[in-house]
Amino acid sequence: MKNISLLFFIAFLFFASNSLNAQNQVFEVNVDVNTSPISASSGLDYLDQLAPLIREYLRETNWVEDRFQEHERIRLNIQIVLNSVEGDRFNGTFVIQSERPIYNTMLVTPLVVISDNNWTFSFNRNQTLTHDEFQFDSIATMLDFYAMMILGFDYDSFSELGGQEHFRRAQNILEVANSSGATGWGSSGSSRRTRFHLVNQMLNPNYEDFRKAFYQYHRHGLDRFVQTPDRARENVIESFQLLRQAQRQTTDTYPFDILFTTKYREFTAVFMDASPNDRLTAFNLLTEMDNSHISEYEKLR
Repeated sequence: MKNISLLFFIAFLFFASNSLNAQNQVFEVNVDVNTSPISASSGLDYLDQLAPLIREYLRETNWVEDRFQEHERIRLNIQIVLNSVEGDRFNGTFVIQSERPIYNTMLVTPLVVISDNNWTFSFNRNQTLTHDEFQFDSIATMLDFYAMMILGFDYDSFSELGGQEHFRRAQNILEVANSSGATGWGSSGSSRRTRFHLVNQMLNPNYEDFRKAFYQYHRHGLDRFVQTPDRARENVIESFQLLRQAQRQTTDTYPFDILFTTKYREFTAVFMDASPNDRLTAFNLLTEMDNSHISEYEKLR
Protein backbone atom coordinates (compact mmCIF):
# COMPACT_ATOMS: atom_id res chain seq x y z
CA MET A 1 0.00 0.00 0.00
CA LYS A 2 2.87 2.33 0.83
CA ASN A 3 4.41 1.70 -2.61
CA ILE A 4 1.08 2.41 -4.32
CA SER A 5 0.65 5.63 -2.34
CA LEU A 6 4.16 6.68 -3.27
CA LEU A 7 3.45 6.07 -6.96
CA PHE A 8 0.26 8.15 -6.78
CA PHE A 9 2.17 10.94 -5.03
CA ILE A 10 4.90 10.94 -7.70
CA ALA A 11 2.25 10.98 -10.44
CA PHE A 12 0.49 13.88 -8.73
CA LEU A 13 3.74 15.88 -8.59
CA PHE A 14 4.43 15.14 -12.25
CA PHE A 15 1.02 16.33 -13.45
CA ALA A 16 1.05 19.31 -11.09
CA SER A 17 4.45 20.34 -12.41
CA ASN A 18 3.28 20.06 -16.00
CA SER A 19 0.16 22.07 -15.19
CA LEU A 20 2.24 24.80 -13.56
CA ASN A 21 4.61 24.97 -16.54
CA ALA A 22 1.61 25.26 -18.86
CA GLN A 23 0.25 28.16 -16.80
CA ASN A 24 3.64 29.88 -16.87
CA GLN A 25 3.97 29.57 -20.63
CA VAL A 26 3.92 33.00 -22.23
CA PHE A 27 4.84 32.34 -25.85
CA GLU A 28 3.56 30.12 -28.63
CA VAL A 29 6.58 29.86 -30.89
CA ASN A 30 7.29 28.94 -34.48
CA VAL A 31 10.92 29.00 -35.64
CA ASP A 32 12.27 28.63 -39.16
CA VAL A 33 16.02 28.46 -39.87
CA ASN A 34 17.19 29.04 -43.44
CA THR A 35 20.65 27.52 -44.02
CA SER A 36 20.70 27.77 -47.81
CA PRO A 37 23.31 30.60 -47.93
CA ILE A 38 25.82 28.29 -46.20
CA SER A 39 24.58 24.98 -47.64
CA ALA A 40 27.89 24.38 -49.40
CA SER A 41 29.68 24.11 -46.05
CA SER A 42 30.17 20.57 -44.81
CA GLY A 43 29.55 19.07 -41.39
CA LEU A 44 26.60 21.30 -40.49
CA ASP A 45 23.93 18.64 -40.28
CA TYR A 46 23.49 19.50 -36.59
CA LEU A 47 21.93 22.86 -37.50
CA ASP A 48 18.55 21.14 -37.52
CA GLN A 49 18.86 21.25 -33.72
CA LEU A 50 18.81 25.06 -33.63
CA ALA A 51 15.11 25.69 -34.28
CA PRO A 52 13.77 23.25 -31.64
CA LEU A 53 16.35 24.53 -29.15
CA ILE A 54 15.14 28.12 -29.58
CA ARG A 55 11.48 27.09 -29.56
CA GLU A 56 11.83 25.10 -26.33
CA TYR A 57 13.83 27.85 -24.62
CA LEU A 58 11.24 30.53 -25.38
CA ARG A 59 8.32 28.31 -24.44
CA GLU A 60 9.71 26.81 -21.24
CA THR A 61 11.39 29.84 -19.62
CA ASN A 62 9.33 31.58 -16.92
CA TRP A 63 9.54 35.11 -18.26
CA VAL A 64 7.01 36.82 -16.00
CA GLU A 65 5.09 36.16 -12.81
CA ASP A 66 1.75 36.82 -14.51
CA ARG A 67 -0.23 33.76 -15.56
CA PHE A 68 -1.23 33.58 -19.22
CA GLN A 69 -4.28 31.58 -20.23
CA GLU A 70 -3.80 29.54 -23.38
CA HIS A 71 -5.76 31.99 -25.52
CA GLU A 72 -3.73 34.91 -24.08
CA ARG A 73 -0.31 33.62 -25.08
CA ILE A 74 1.80 35.74 -27.37
CA ARG A 75 2.39 34.17 -30.75
CA LEU A 76 5.95 34.46 -32.01
CA ASN A 77 7.17 33.74 -35.53
CA ILE A 78 10.94 33.74 -35.83
CA GLN A 79 12.86 33.51 -39.08
CA ILE A 80 16.63 33.07 -39.03
CA VAL A 81 18.79 33.24 -42.13
CA LEU A 82 22.36 32.01 -41.66
CA ASN A 83 24.48 34.13 -43.97
CA SER A 84 28.01 32.91 -43.18
CA VAL A 85 29.93 30.47 -40.97
CA GLU A 86 33.48 30.21 -39.70
CA GLY A 87 34.12 27.22 -37.48
CA ASP A 88 31.32 27.21 -34.91
CA ARG A 89 30.58 30.92 -35.34
CA PHE A 90 27.62 31.97 -37.44
CA ASN A 91 26.42 35.31 -38.72
CA GLY A 92 22.75 35.65 -39.45
CA THR A 93 19.62 37.74 -39.79
CA PHE A 94 17.05 37.41 -37.01
CA VAL A 95 13.45 38.41 -37.73
CA ILE A 96 10.84 38.20 -34.98
CA GLN A 97 7.11 38.86 -35.32
CA SER A 98 4.64 38.88 -32.46
CA GLU A 99 0.86 38.72 -32.48
CA ARG A 100 -1.71 39.43 -29.81
CA PRO A 101 -5.40 38.49 -29.64
CA ILE A 102 -8.08 41.10 -30.34
CA TYR A 103 -10.71 41.20 -27.60
CA ASN A 104 -14.20 39.90 -28.40
CA THR A 105 -12.99 38.18 -31.57
CA MET A 106 -11.20 35.04 -32.70
CA LEU A 107 -8.68 37.24 -34.52
CA VAL A 108 -5.12 38.27 -33.75
CA THR A 109 -3.26 41.43 -34.69
CA PRO A 110 0.43 41.65 -35.64
CA LEU A 111 2.05 43.66 -32.86
CA VAL A 112 5.59 44.24 -34.11
CA VAL A 113 7.95 42.86 -36.75
CA ILE A 114 11.61 43.48 -35.94
CA SER A 115 14.44 42.57 -38.32
CA ASP A 116 17.97 42.37 -36.91
CA ASN A 117 20.70 41.69 -39.47
CA ASN A 118 23.69 41.78 -37.14
CA TRP A 119 23.55 38.58 -35.09
CA THR A 120 26.79 36.67 -34.50
CA PHE A 121 26.62 33.54 -32.34
CA SER A 122 28.34 30.26 -31.56
CA PHE A 123 26.51 26.97 -31.95
CA ASN A 124 27.67 23.39 -31.52
CA ARG A 125 26.14 19.95 -31.74
CA ASN A 126 23.90 19.05 -28.76
CA GLN A 127 24.21 22.55 -27.32
CA THR A 128 21.94 23.54 -24.43
CA LEU A 129 20.75 26.92 -23.19
CA THR A 130 20.50 28.21 -19.63
CA HIS A 131 18.41 31.23 -18.73
CA ASP A 132 20.57 33.74 -16.87
CA GLU A 133 20.05 37.41 -17.70
CA PHE A 134 23.28 38.36 -15.90
CA GLN A 135 25.58 36.12 -17.96
CA PHE A 136 26.22 36.62 -21.66
CA ASP A 137 25.48 33.80 -24.07
CA SER A 138 25.42 34.57 -27.78
CA ILE A 139 22.11 32.73 -28.32
CA ALA A 140 20.32 32.89 -24.97
CA THR A 141 21.05 36.59 -24.48
CA MET A 142 19.65 37.40 -27.93
CA LEU A 143 16.47 35.50 -27.08
CA ASP A 144 16.26 37.11 -23.63
CA PHE A 145 16.58 40.59 -25.10
CA TYR A 146 13.90 40.15 -27.74
CA ALA A 147 11.59 38.27 -25.36
CA MET A 148 11.70 41.32 -23.09
CA MET A 149 11.19 43.73 -26.00
CA ILE A 150 8.18 41.73 -27.23
CA LEU A 151 6.75 41.63 -23.71
CA GLY A 152 7.29 45.39 -23.43
CA PHE A 153 5.29 46.06 -26.59
CA ASP A 154 2.61 43.54 -25.60
CA TYR A 155 2.10 44.99 -22.11
CA ASP A 156 2.12 48.51 -23.61
CA SER A 157 -0.80 47.47 -25.80
CA PHE A 158 -2.92 46.50 -22.77
CA SER A 159 -2.09 49.32 -20.34
CA GLU A 160 -0.57 52.76 -20.75
CA LEU A 161 3.23 52.44 -20.49
CA GLY A 162 2.62 48.96 -19.09
CA GLY A 163 5.76 47.52 -20.67
CA GLN A 164 8.19 49.71 -18.71
CA GLU A 165 9.54 46.90 -16.51
CA HIS A 166 10.20 44.67 -19.51
CA PHE A 167 11.94 47.39 -21.51
CA ARG A 168 14.16 48.05 -18.47
CA ARG A 169 15.02 44.37 -18.25
CA ALA A 170 15.86 44.41 -21.96
CA GLN A 171 18.15 47.38 -21.37
CA ASN A 172 19.89 45.52 -18.52
CA ILE A 173 20.37 42.48 -20.76
CA LEU A 174 21.84 44.72 -23.45
CA GLU A 175 24.29 46.25 -20.97
CA VAL A 176 25.48 42.79 -19.90
CA ALA A 177 25.99 41.82 -23.55
CA ASN A 178 27.73 45.09 -24.40
CA SER A 179 30.12 44.79 -21.46
CA SER A 180 31.17 41.35 -22.75
CA GLY A 181 32.47 42.96 -25.96
CA ALA A 182 30.09 41.03 -28.20
CA THR A 183 29.29 42.57 -31.56
CA GLY A 184 25.88 44.04 -32.32
CA TRP A 185 25.10 45.28 -28.82
CA GLY A 186 26.68 48.72 -28.69
CA SER A 187 25.92 52.17 -30.03
CA SER A 188 28.88 52.43 -32.41
CA GLY A 189 28.43 52.56 -36.17
CA SER A 190 26.38 54.74 -38.46
CA SER A 191 23.16 52.71 -38.26
CA ARG A 192 20.55 53.70 -35.72
CA ARG A 193 18.44 50.61 -36.37
CA THR A 194 20.10 48.62 -33.62
CA ARG A 195 19.16 46.88 -30.38
CA PHE A 196 20.86 49.65 -28.44
CA HIS A 197 18.89 52.43 -30.08
CA LEU A 198 15.56 50.59 -30.02
CA VAL A 199 15.49 49.84 -26.30
CA ASN A 200 16.84 53.26 -25.36
CA GLN A 201 14.23 54.96 -27.51
CA MET A 202 11.44 52.98 -25.88
CA LEU A 203 12.66 54.16 -22.46
CA ASN A 204 13.24 57.76 -23.57
CA PRO A 205 10.53 60.11 -22.19
CA ASN A 206 10.36 61.73 -25.64
CA TYR A 207 8.80 58.51 -26.94
CA GLU A 208 6.09 58.26 -24.29
CA ASP A 209 3.50 59.67 -26.70
CA PHE A 210 4.47 56.93 -29.17
CA ARG A 211 3.83 54.32 -26.49
CA LYS A 212 0.58 55.97 -25.38
CA ALA A 213 -0.62 55.99 -29.00
CA PHE A 214 0.30 52.30 -29.23
CA TYR A 215 -1.92 51.61 -26.21
CA GLN A 216 -4.76 53.84 -27.45
CA TYR A 217 -4.80 52.14 -30.84
CA HIS A 218 -4.92 48.58 -29.50
CA ARG A 219 -6.95 48.84 -26.29
CA HIS A 220 -9.44 51.54 -27.24
CA GLY A 221 -9.41 50.94 -30.98
CA LEU A 222 -9.03 47.31 -32.04
CA ASP A 223 -10.34 45.77 -28.81
CA ARG A 224 -13.58 47.80 -29.08
CA PHE A 225 -14.03 47.55 -32.81
CA VAL A 226 -16.60 44.74 -32.86
CA GLN A 227 -18.87 46.30 -30.23
CA THR A 228 -18.63 49.99 -31.16
CA PRO A 229 -16.88 50.40 -34.54
CA ASP A 230 -17.58 54.12 -34.95
CA ARG A 231 -16.27 54.98 -31.49
CA ALA A 232 -13.33 52.63 -32.01
CA ARG A 233 -12.38 54.49 -35.20
CA GLU A 234 -12.56 57.80 -33.35
CA ASN A 235 -10.13 56.38 -30.82
CA VAL A 236 -7.84 55.18 -33.60
CA ILE A 237 -7.82 58.66 -35.14
CA GLU A 238 -6.90 60.07 -31.72
CA SER A 239 -4.05 57.54 -31.55
CA PHE A 240 -2.84 58.70 -34.98
CA GLN A 241 -2.90 62.31 -33.82
CA LEU A 242 -0.88 61.38 -30.73
CA LEU A 243 1.52 59.41 -32.92
CA ARG A 244 1.99 62.42 -35.20
CA GLN A 245 2.75 64.56 -32.14
CA ALA A 246 5.35 62.01 -31.01
CA GLN A 247 6.92 61.92 -34.45
CA ARG A 248 7.27 65.70 -34.52
CA GLN A 249 9.12 65.83 -31.19
CA THR A 250 11.58 62.99 -31.85
CA THR A 251 14.45 62.53 -34.26
CA ASP A 252 15.01 58.78 -34.56
CA THR A 253 12.43 57.00 -36.70
CA TYR A 254 13.21 53.37 -35.88
CA PRO A 255 10.16 52.70 -33.63
CA PHE A 256 7.90 54.44 -36.16
CA ASP A 257 9.38 52.40 -39.02
CA ILE A 258 8.68 49.19 -37.09
CA LEU A 259 5.12 50.28 -36.36
CA PHE A 260 4.22 51.29 -39.91
CA THR A 261 5.94 48.28 -41.49
CA THR A 262 3.91 46.03 -39.20
CA LYS A 263 0.58 47.86 -39.31
CA TYR A 264 0.13 49.79 -42.55
CA ARG A 265 -2.29 47.29 -44.10
CA GLU A 266 -4.26 47.03 -40.87
CA PHE A 267 -4.42 50.82 -40.52
CA THR A 268 -6.02 50.95 -43.95
CA ALA A 269 -8.41 48.08 -43.29
CA VAL A 270 -9.76 49.73 -40.13
CA PHE A 271 -11.13 52.64 -42.20
CA MET A 272 -12.24 50.92 -45.40
CA ASP A 273 -15.88 50.88 -44.27
CA ALA A 274 -15.75 54.19 -42.41
CA SER A 275 -17.50 57.41 -43.37
CA PRO A 276 -15.87 59.49 -46.13
CA ASN A 277 -14.86 62.10 -43.57
CA ASP A 278 -13.13 59.55 -41.32
CA ARG A 279 -11.42 57.92 -44.30
CA LEU A 280 -10.06 61.27 -45.42
CA THR A 281 -8.89 62.17 -41.92
CA ALA A 282 -7.09 58.84 -41.59
CA PHE A 283 -5.60 59.23 -45.08
CA ASN A 284 -4.21 62.68 -44.31
CA LEU A 285 -2.69 61.60 -40.98
CA LEU A 286 -1.18 58.39 -42.33
CA THR A 287 0.36 59.90 -45.44
CA GLU A 288 1.85 62.73 -43.39
CA MET A 289 3.53 60.27 -41.03
CA ASP A 290 4.38 57.43 -43.41
CA ASN A 291 5.12 58.25 -47.03
CA SER A 292 6.60 54.80 -47.74
CA HIS A 293 3.15 53.17 -47.89
CA ILE A 294 1.16 55.86 -49.67
CA SER A 295 0.02 53.43 -52.37
CA GLU A 296 -1.75 51.39 -49.67
CA TYR A 297 -3.30 54.44 -48.01
CA GLU A 298 -4.60 55.64 -51.38
CA LYS A 299 -7.31 53.00 -51.03
CA LEU A 300 -8.92 55.26 -48.42
CA ARG A 301 -9.57 57.92 -51.05
